[in-house]
Formats: sequence, C-alpha cells, structure tokens
Amino acid sequence: MTATSQIRAAIRDIPDFPKPGILFRDITPVLSDAGLFRLAIREFVDICREAKAAKIAGIDARGFLFGATVAYELGLGFVPVRKKGKLPFHTITQSYDLEYGSAEVEIHTDAFTEGERVVLIDDLLATGGTAGAAIRLITQSGARVVAAAFLLELADLGGRKALGDVPITAIVTYP
Repeated sequence: MTATSQIRAAIRDIPDFPKPGILFRDITPVLSDAGLFRLAIREFVDICREAKAAKIAGIDARGFLFGATVAYELGLGFVPVRKKGKLPFHTITQSYDLEYGSAEVEIHTDAFTEGERVVLIDDLLATGGTAGAAIRLITQSGARVVAAAFLLELADLGGRKALGDVPITAIVTYP
C-alpha cells in the first residue's frame, strides 16, 4: 500500500459538518497515528527538497503542524502565515474572499529575504482563497513561492486556479 493510499484510508468523512450538505474530510486520524503522520511528513519533505526550498511557510493553523515539522526535518526556518491580529511585530496583510464574507492573513515584514525560495504548506486546498492570499503575501515580501503542498485537495472546488502558476502538489486528491 502506498503512502498516499494509507493516508487516504485514514481520512474520515464526516457528513453534514459544519453544516448540512457539507462533507468534511477529517485529517485528525492521520495526525494521531505516528506512522501516518510520519508518512505525510516524508511526502512533504520530498516535495520541499525537490523544490530546493530555503524556507517553509505554513498557514494557520494545521499548516503549522505540517510546515514546522517539515522545516525541522530539513533544517530550515519556518514562517507562520497567521490570521490578522495574531502576530506581535510589524506585518503585511492580505485579504481574501470567503463564501460568507472576507478574511485577512498576515506575515511579519522581516519573514523572508529578497528572492528566497519558499514552499507553502497547508492541510487543505479547497477554493484556494487562503493559500492564494498567502502566496501574494510571500511574493509581496520579495520571496519566491517555488511550490505549494497540501495534505489533501478538493479538486471540484477549483482551488488551483487561485494559486496562479505556482507548482502544486496534493498528497491526496478528492475529485
């Protein structure tokens, strides 16, 4: 059984969460199983090595779990992409649309150096709103997003379109 099929088999489908008609893909079984979590991290590490990452960025909050672990494994720095108002130093902010309004994410102004190669990591690519905003922030800071990696992708929601020409890898893809 491949790493992808093992991880896919562990992801739970939760119908009608957080509201009726939504099928939630629950990754907590992957996180709570040491072997599966390690498999996921190895997949992310391979993606980052191939992209020749100099730094890893992770999106609040589950992207922190994967991204920080990958950064540690590779001996790289980690940059949190946080919800607005959570970072203590000078920040730059990017807004994005949600189905019910808008939201904002931030990074510190000194998070990256000019031209630095960054891989963005998160748990889920759905509509691409948050990841697209994170990519715009990283680019605005002068760094280069050389890849984006996700544990799972909900391909039907078209999130890849929101990420422009950034190479995207999802460990598990749902049609």
